Amino acid sequence: MKKILAGTLLLIAVSSQKAQAQDYKFGLGLRLSTDAPSISNSITARYFLNQEEALEGMLSFGSRFGVGLLYEKYKPLGASGFKWFYGAGAYVGFQGGDTYLGPAGIIGLDYKFTEAPVNISLDWKPELDIIPKVNLIPDAFGLSARYTF
Repeated sequence: MKKILAGTLLLIAVSSQKAQAQDYKFGLGLRLSTDAPSISNSITARYFLNQEEALEGMLSFGSRFGVGLLYEKYKPLGASGFKWFYGAGAYVGFQGGDTYLGPAGIIGLDYKFTEAPVNISLDWKPELDIIPKVNLIPDAFGLSARYTF
């Protein structure tokens, strides 16, 4: 838990840098999701490495307690503020004495409001438990809202 807190504080500290080419450098908010995946309803933090790449961390408090990290690529989508993204990462979840571990993919739409420091995104994030047993979780849709810095 101390490592998670330290990582979150580090992300917040790094986010104080000004955004250069992207719409925002750092966003912190909530992700509401279907209840099936390990990383479902969660606190989400997204940090842009550059204009097209970001890391997104999620701390889940849904059906399982869990933490996940995704590497994401962003591409413009015509209208100002709109982007689409895709990526992959991994997660670990805990429930009822069991540990769940596996890879996750993500694809979605992202919008940054120009008049307000707010970002929303809609995504599909399937997960594949490999521990304790192999189990594909395809019904993992989410809606996120973040305050951006």
